[in-house]
Amino acid sequence: MKITHLTQSVSTAGGGISEAVRSLSMAQVQGGDTARVLSVQDGGEAIGPWPEGSPEFLAATHLPGMIALPDLTQRLDTIVPDVLHTQGLWTYLSIGVPRWAKRNNRPYIVSPHGMLDKWALNHSRWKKRVAAALYEKRHLYGASCLHALCASEADSIRAFGINNPIAVIPNGIEIPDRKTAEHRQQASDVHKKIMLFLGRIHPKKGLENALRAWAEIRHSPSSIHHQNNWQFVIAGWDQGGHESMLKQLCGELGLKYADVAAAEFVGKEDSSVKASAAQVVFTGPLFGELKDKLLRQSHAFILPSFSEGLPMSILEAWAYELPVVMTEHCNLPEGFDAQAAARIGTDVESISRGMQHVLDASQDELFEMAARGLALVQEKFTWPKIAKQMSQLYDWVIGGSSDTDRPDFVQ
Repeated sequence: MKITHLTQSVSTAGGGISEAVRSLSMAQVQGGDTARVLSVQDGGEAIGPWPEGSPEFLAATHLPGMIALPDLTQRLDTIVPDVLHTQGLWTYLSIGVPRWAKRNNRPYIVSPHGMLDKWALNHSRWKKRVAAALYEKRHLYGASCLHALCASEADSIRAFGINNPIAVIPNGIEIPDRKTAEHRQQASDVHKKIMLFLGRIHPKKGLENALRAWAEIRHSPSSIHHQNNWQFVIAGWDQGGHESMLKQLCGELGLKYADVAAAEFVGKEDSSVKASAAQVVFTGPLFGELKDKLLRQSHAFILPSFSEGLPMSILEAWAYELPVVMTEHCNLPEGFDAQAAARIGTDVESISRGMQHVLDASQDELFEMAARGLALVQEKFTWPKIAKQMSQLYDWVIGGSSDTDRPDFVQ
């Protein structure tokens, strides 16, 4: 089967979507399909590996609030995929794909990646309303099937007024090749324990209230025994200057913070004095070996987000045997059911309780919570399993989307 994925970014600038497209396309090739990824250059840091010949970058013309891809149609005419899969919304791909698919009688799948959730729609609301009227609804309504990462996202798609079939298939994760619990215990005997946030530094991630919660804990007399044992580490790439605002907030809250380059911080032996004295550490973005090291050195993971599709960062934390603190907006209720995550709201008080729960837990309790997270991703969220479900979905839409052959994960 010839599959072509189209996405706005294949670099770090695309966040979790870039990584999801990369991992899915690689798993599809390993499963025997031909997967190709088309995108545009965006100035972000490259990630990899990718299937041979991918990603392929299209020529781009930058217009006010839009990127036009003048050679998209010609490139698709050359490739002639069996099925198209657009990853994300609100881009020029949403204009070009329906036209090409209709002219060539080819099906296409749309993965919104949480971009139709209520919080996401309210962000730049008027721009999205205009875009929806001009081209995005046509893109969505013309899809043979939409792909939701979870039941909650499927509900958001329906709430947008779309009656097309919806396949509910989660993202996947690659399991690290060796255990981390023993290494983590050794590190905690020497260095501070780490409460980690890893991802895009953006207002929707809820980091403002997380810092306020951390300040409450740090300044509470009842938490005095934790104050020198833990650090809140915020690792990721800044978007729109939000990181500067968070640093200013640290000053207002009386939290000592430090900027420490990721390579220096994960080295530990070479980490600076200011890092060891800081209550909050900003490391900037990190990938590959550096990210692997930081995840292995961390002791808990937090995502106090207002809105997510299905966050790769949570799956990654579980794969690295980390107990997780997260909101229900992360759309992973399986984590609560499996007791692999502590449930928090987006308000300061709730986040503070969730953080405190982790800080007060015994080492054995944290290990057990982490082990349940690892078992969960091994059971439900590995990329070979996800690729197999996608293959079933593609076969179904290519075959005409009949009710008799409909996969059981399609609504």
